[in-house]
Amino acid sequence: MSSSHAIGPDQPALLELTIGGALDAAAKAWPSHDALVCPAQGKRLSWAELHEQAEAFAAGLLELGMAPGDRIGVWSLNRAEWTITQFAAAKAGLILVSVNPSYRRSELEFALNKVGCKAIVIAPAFKTSDYAGMLMELGQKRLPHLEIVIAMGDGVVADFNRFEAVIELGRAVGTAALRAVETSLAPSDPVNIQFTSGTTGSPKGVTLSHRSIVNNGYMVGCGLELRPFDRICAPVPLYHCFGMVMANLAAVTRGAAVVFPGEGFDPLATLRAVAEERCTVLYGVPTMFLAELDLPQFADFDLSCLRTGIMAGSPCPEEVMRRVIERMHMDEITICYGMTETSPVSMQTLVRDTFERRVSTVGRAHPHVEVKVVDADGAVLDCGLPGELCVRGYSTMLGYWDEPQQTAAALDADGWLHSGDLATIDEDGYGRIVGRIKDMVIRGGENLYPREIEEFLYRHPDIVDVQVFGVPDAFYGEELCAWIIPVENRAIDEESVRAFCRGEIAHHKVPRHIRFVEAFPMTVSGKVRKVEMRAQMTAELQASVNDASD
Repeated sequence: MSSSHAIGPDQPALLELTIGGALDAAAKAWPSHDALVCPAQGKRLSWAELHEQAEAFAAGLLELGMAPGDRIGVWSLNRAEWTITQFAAAKAGLILVSVNPSYRRSELEFALNKVGCKAIVIAPAFKTSDYAGMLMELGQKRLPHLEIVIAMGDGVVADFNRFEAVIELGRAVGTAALRAVETSLAPSDPVNIQFTSGTTGSPKGVTLSHRSIVNNGYMVGCGLELRPFDRICAPVPLYHCFGMVMANLAAVTRGAAVVFPGEGFDPLATLRAVAEERCTVLYGVPTMFLAELDLPQFADFDLSCLRTGIMAGSPCPEEVMRRVIERMHMDEITICYGMTETSPVSMQTLVRDTFERRVSTVGRAHPHVEVKVVDADGAVLDCGLPGELCVRGYSTMLGYWDEPQQTAAALDADGWLHSGDLATIDEDGYGRIVGRIKDMVIRGGENLYPREIEEFLYRHPDIVDVQVFGVPDAFYGEELCAWIIPVENRAIDEESVRAFCRGEIAHHKVPRHIRFVEAFPMTVSGKVRKVEMRAQMTAELQASVNDASD
């Protein structure tokens, strides 16, 4: 058998550009083309207009006292100002800190202090998130590094700078200081810090360079065969790589427009944006596509403009892929695999791959990226054998901010990033994700992979979505549990699910515990929180054991 070590192609060549340089090139190549469309805000910017506003905001930031290398946070859902800040910070040599918009006071305090944020750009209040209020409650004593707060929107908050006022300040002072800064910047400089979810400890600040994320956006765009007339509908969050890299930086390097349907994900607003803006590309995690497909108004929208897109962010069920291709006209949809630490994408199916490859694999290694599957001792496994997926190339992070030991644990001496994902790679280089190492269930000494069981259960005609995970068991050590979202108004029960499995999958792969739910606990970026589900189910099972022993 051949080795699972696979090397991506050496073409197209890597771009040796900063993010600011990429924006300069886009404004020169496609000045009048739409760059950014935010229907909920009524905003539409061409590449020339986005370039002008980003330069003015960058000049304003320098005039306020920011200097290259300083950290600036952005704490907001999807708004035009987020994208302007992204490009402006890069032009000014600042390191953009992507702050999760769902953070509350203690999480915000940790993140800003961890990286020493000198400035932050905040959104107006949204639903239960009063961003200005939380900042003022924390105060200067708990945020000693924070000197500058810039508020989006029309509301006036004492001691805060208005976003538009900073742009006007930049226009007034001109770009001389900005030009001096830009000449000192290099593609290898750090430009972005994104925090891991922190499900297994304090969040870590993944530090990424201009070179890694500019090129990752570019390579994603090449994989989609993006062209200047393409329009990307991106209901995915900007604070995450899916939005800021795979949408914004793919667009700036390929000349496409990005349409953000709303501040947060809304399936109705997404379909409306696709139809009204004639989007050719649609992004989403599997749960987003499911929500769109299951809308009662789905048939009201003309989606024939769609050509391609990306499903990523969590394992992509084959049945969901098939539905998207059949019902949403996305014949060329691709799957991307990656993680924040790899900027994020390291493997991708291509629009020219066969239908079977595109619905059943995560594609092959990206250009200029290597992948391999290793065992517990680090030895490279043969093709087809499951083990930990490792990645090496231009896209790997610079490190975790101020965490040398954590960085060394994730990035080995040879530059390989250890993903924590279980995968196989076939002889043609196509990868399949089996699950997370921590998600693997060991039942009676046998390794079980939840992803495999989920894929099978997705075939059940009465199941909309399913998540499988392990829970403690006194006899086997662990047992399988399935949480299932059923099709509305369908008669489905535990026994019918087990009957569906009987004779089709091995008996030890049939979930012992089955629960029917209306929704799964989710992160803001649309990832299912299995940790929370496991904890809830474990507590429920323990309570039933206690009741039985009373």
